[in-house]
Amino acid sequence: MAGLRQTIARERHAWHGPPERRRARAERTHPARQLLESPPRDGRAVRAVRDAAVIRAVIFDFDGLILETEMPALQSWSEIYKEHGHEVPMDLWHGYIGSDRGFEPVEHLAALVGEGLDKVVTQTRRDKRKNELVAALDLMDGVRQYVDDATRLELRLGIASSSTRAWVLGHLERLGFAACWHTVKAREDVARPKPAPDLYVAAVDALGVAPHEALALEDSPNGIAAAKGAGLRCVAVPNPLTAGMDLSGADLRIGSLAATPLESVLAVLARD
Repeated sequence: MAGLRQTIARERHAWHGPPERRRARAERTHPARQLLESPPRDGRAVRAVRDAAVIRAVIFDFDGLILETEMPALQSWSEIYKEHGHEVPMDLWHGYIGSDRGFEPVEHLAALVGEGLDKVVTQTRRDKRKNELVAALDLMDGVRQYVDDATRLELRLGIASSSTRAWVLGHLERLGFAACWHTVKAREDVARPKPAPDLYVAAVDALGVAPHEALALEDSPNGIAAAKGAGLRCVAVPNPLTAGMDLSGADLRIGSLAATPLESVLAVLARD
């Protein structure tokens, strides 16, 4: 795990970049930051903001957004790679986050190790380890408050995930968090996972809203591409593994759900 933490730390440091880039980023986002730090407090003002932005639904990604499964997913593979004297290739792993295609770790490891690797046994061991790690997780900070606020504002709620329905619903039920969603769209519901727009197209259709009336919350470039490809507004909410990735395709980037109220996000989007 020490090596994994160092890798993540290097990537987070790299994202911050040189002072010139940090200053340019601050200048570009200054008006939004002011509003995010001073959210509207009057309930009628909040409702007016919501109506102005024409947002009628909020759709959440699941892995890395509702539940921080991204780290256990990587850690469980990293442990097995290290047993064989290798490391997970982070460039390939980054392309895998938010989708279910593009990189097959067990195939990659088999190519490195050779015929001595039993792929079925290896995959089974890894899945068991990942499930052990994820079973100990709670909702990510701010998720429950966002759902409560969306409900108060009479916004419809959905999930769009490239994971299986059993995975998503199983963890929602484990956490007592399954009843609040108006729709859950998962891998089985569409022909193509993210970054294709299919999951978000299916979600807005099920929610009965137009794409421009829905806000997507995503943590990865694949998820952002899917949401924007379907015509939604999108807010990037990076986790430690995605903080150093290019999330510029989103309409807005925030540090976390816990630090940035939903009303503030709606207010910023209404100004665009």
